[in-house]
Amino acid sequence: MHLFYTPAIEPSCQQYFLTEEESKHCARVLRLEKGAKLQLIDGRGGLYTASILDPHPKRTLLQIISVTHNFNKRNHYLHIAIAPTKNIERIEWFLEKATEIGIDEISFILCKRSERKEVKTERLNKVVTSAVKQSLKAYHPLLNEPINLNKLLTQPFEGQKFIAHCEKTGKTSIDAELKTGGRYLILIGPEGDFTTDEIDEALQYGFKAITLGESRLRTETAALEACFEVNFLNRKG
Repeated sequence: MHLFYTPAIEPSCQQYFLTEEESKHCARVLRLEKGAKLQLIDGRGGLYTASILDPHPKRTLLQIISVTHNFNKRNHYLHIAIAPTKNIERIEWFLEKATEIGIDEISFILCKRSERKEVKTERLNKVVTSAVKQSLKAYHPLLNEPINLNKLLTQPFEGQKFIAHCEKTGKTSIDAELKTGGRYLILIGPEGDFTTDEIDEALQYGFKAITLGESRLRTETAALEACFEVNFLNRKG
């Protein structure tokens, strides 16, 4: 069954018009006809089943048949703050795979050794939306605008806070620290890693230093490894 992302839909809707972009995809690209059934996700946990009343290429009208709330809701909340890589395609790859595995929020942090200072979140949001649809996720991860690391450190966060870095001492494994069923904020630095001052500042704000294994990982690989670890430990737990 074909899936469409409809963030404006409400659970009380009995009928709903697809946007012009989605209508074109529905009526002209997929050539779906009147009576065809499809699924909608609102990005907030709602999964809808609908049928086509009028397959118009600009305003396709749907009849809502049923809605499932909190579809495949996970038992934890994961926020990864990552330094954007010089090659933006690596960040796109991370966003795609992390969305498929399971993530709730992504922030781009600007560090002293950051290779990229600007990020176009509008384009990256499209990558996330595509991955949401591909993996049948009813929750759409929140993608935040770039923020300086020291500013993010001062923001309140109710949950466990971690910083992954490459220095050899003062770290524990994430599986030894993580409490299942919670909320997590994990910092992933640039290719040159966080500076010692940045690590010390994070520790002062309550972050715990963790290791993601013995290998020296690229930024986007480390972030995906953290995402996998959190999801795996919560399933295991």
